[in-house]
Amino acid sequence: MLAFEPPYFGNGATLGGVVACGLSGPRRPYVGSVRDFILGVKCLTGKGEILTFGGQVMKNVAGYDVSRLMTGALGTLGVLLEISIKVLPVPEYEVSLTKTKDFPSALYDMNTWAGQSLSLSAACYDGQHLHIRLSGKCSAVHAAMKQLNMDDHPEGLRYWQDLREHRLDFFKNITDVLWRISVPSTADALDLYGEWFIDWGGAQRWLKSSESMEKVRSVAEQAGGHATLFRGGNRNGEVFHPLSPGIKTLHTRLKQAFDPEIILNKGHMYREF
Repeated sequence: MLAFEPPYFGNGATLGGVVACGLSGPRRPYVGSVRDFILGVKCLTGKGEILTFGGQVMKNVAGYDVSRLMTGALGTLGVLLEISIKVLPVPEYEVSLTKTKDFPSALYDMNTWAGQSLSLSAACYDGQHLHIRLSGKCSAVHAAMKQLNMDDHPEGLRYWQDLREHRLDFFKNITDVLWRISVPSTADALDLYGEWFIDWGGAQRWLKSSESMEKVRSVAEQAGGHATLFRGGNRNGEVFHPLSPGIKTLHTRLKQAFDPEIILNKGHMYREF
């Protein structure tokens, strides 16, 4: 399986799209992100050059780690031609559990359990209920179930597929802006008005809100994170969190090295490139 559980968001999903978008599903905090599983790529740059980076198996990966650089670049650095990616075995046994909690209790539990040997593979909070998934050997999962003392999830494992694909009620009929906010998993509740959904054990926070872009990003920064305009809002502005001057310089130099004429997906990430 692709352990980082990339969303499909439709029947036309491709592996190239998975790597270019760099999106991961509920399992990401416990196994790693998309870029952690990329072994190598072959790409076509904006200069018409075909370049190969990395390898096809883990022991042969060498040289500059440009393969991971392509992850999440939205095709702005090159057209992906070939991708070598690591897969993991499907878990022997999985189960979903749930329990009614308030936010502080849910956040504490998610962070505490993440540091224990509990076969945890997903944890989220919908504002009323803490949901978790356990994956691994049957004996280990059953032992963790006894220790956690939670209820069987009424939707079972399907719940995590619906979360991954944004089919839960929270993601339907969005009239406000949908923000994807990344913060440390231990961060307290953010001082922003709106409706929240907490994923990745507290590290990924979805917010439906009419708050201004400036306020959302300021609060996210103060919490040690960043905010992405995921759906709705002014798509002509900066969708991604503004870069610091030093990081922006690095991005600009990379773009010049791979696509000096700026012909690949111009403005898809940032307006300058």
